[in-house]
Amino acid sequence: MIFKTGLTLGKFAPFHRGHEYLIETALREVEKLIVLIYDSSLTRIPLSVRAEWIRRLYPRVEVLEGWGGPEESGRGREVEKKQEDYVLKALNGRKIDAFYSSEFYGKHMSLALKAKDRRVDEERRAVPVSGTLIRRNPHSFRHLMNPLVYRDHITRVVLVGAMSTGKSSLAEKLALAYETSWMPEYGREYWESRQVDRRLSLDDLERIVRVHQEREDELAASANRYLFVDTCAITTYLFSLDYHKTATEFVRDAANKDHRRYDLFFLCGDDIPYDDTWDRSGPQKRSDFQKQTVADLLERRIPFIPLMGSLNERAEKVGAVLRVFEKYANYFGRYMA
Repeated sequence: MIFKTGLTLGKFAPFHRGHEYLIETALREVEKLIVLIYDSSLTRIPLSVRAEWIRRLYPRVEVLEGWGGPEESGRGREVEKKQEDYVLKALNGRKIDAFYSSEFYGKHMSLALKAKDRRVDEERRAVPVSGTLIRRNPHSFRHLMNPLVYRDHITRVVLVGAMSTGKSSLAEKLALAYETSWMPEYGREYWESRQVDRRLSLDDLERIVRVHQEREDELAASANRYLFVDTCAITTYLFSLDYHKTATEFVRDAANKDHRRYDLFFLCGDDIPYDDTWDRSGPQKRSDFQKQTVADLLERRIPFIPLMGSLNERAEKVGAVLRVFEKYANYFGRYMA
């Protein structure tokens, strides 16, 4: 039987394989599916982020963001009535023909909606999964989440700075210490094989950003808590300005979005000896590019943490920050009186 309009709801904290099974079952049975996603104190992950998971994974679905929904859950007519009133108000008179759930509340919510009670895998036989279990240790249960969802549980730490400021060595050292992955600078790999007279074209620089971000996302899907990244699109943008006095729209846009892509920016200092390899342009160029990097970060209002000293000293400072940093929390707010 095909229903005209179906509805399901939840906190999706996080969105897991069981939720996928529920939504995909509903999509086979309805012409239109509405997903109402609640704000929740169960997770720090913002409602807007959780809603975007569903929008990206299921473009056919209409997602309603349920700000200010009741936090109470469980049995009892008072709690049920609060839930029903909130859902009916959110729907604003829209007719629902089938209500999809995997929970006991399917009965009372379907009655309130005057809809078919469509219970899906209520005993969790098709997809044995628990949101509570995943929240306790999302990194151990990454297989129960789509990679797109799991990536948003990873703290991305990007190391920026001029050439020969120790970014690669530090990223590798941190990855080893935290038993996770690190993303090497793809631009350097590409430059070594494709440069012409020590220059790359605008198209080359755009490809560097695309491939770097693709590889980075692949690594984030299997990383353990952290992903350490050597450089970002901002660096490629600055190289583009240096080479060509301009940048493609894609590179410029990617650089503008880096503040949303990474959780922490660390600036590797140029206080260490310059490694004068064939692919570099000398210590003066390093100094100039370092100043340009700092100016760009300041102009973008991106908070960054400077790293100076030896490799071990830098790693210790990063570690001190990571010990107190919590993703989707106000890191700087903890220092306010």
